[in-house]
Amino acid sequence: EVQLQASGGGLVQAGGSLSVSCAASGFTFDDYAIGWFRQAPGKEREGISCIRRTSTGTDYADSVKARFTTSRDSAKNIAYLQMNSLKSEDTAVYYCAAAARGVCSRVWSDHRYWGQGTQVTVSS
Repeated sequence: EVQLQASGGGLVQAGGSLSVSCAASGFTFDDYAIGWFRQAPGKEREGISCIRRTSTGTDYADSVKARFTTSRDSAKNIAYLQMNSLKSEDTAVYYCAAAARGVCSRVWSDHRYWGQGTQVTVSS
């Protein structure tokens, strides 16, 4: 069974930092780029980052570009999203998703697998 398990969310004060993780299983992790998405109540899903399967490139939404960093560990089949200088508007459920080989995308429909999200709440 394919699984993408996001974890590490929680409550953090504005200006603080938080790291969330995405543990993958059931598919060949190194063949897929990993995208991060978020969705706040009443808003549509937003693609915020992706990392290529080879870790040779990344892409970020303008809203997070200077503050968030994504990485991956092939030995552990885990992708990470390090979030710094958090703002109240970053409050959302964060999801990870896997895109087919050769794709680094922040478009939801480009992704083949996805999992349950983890809640991140930033206090004002």
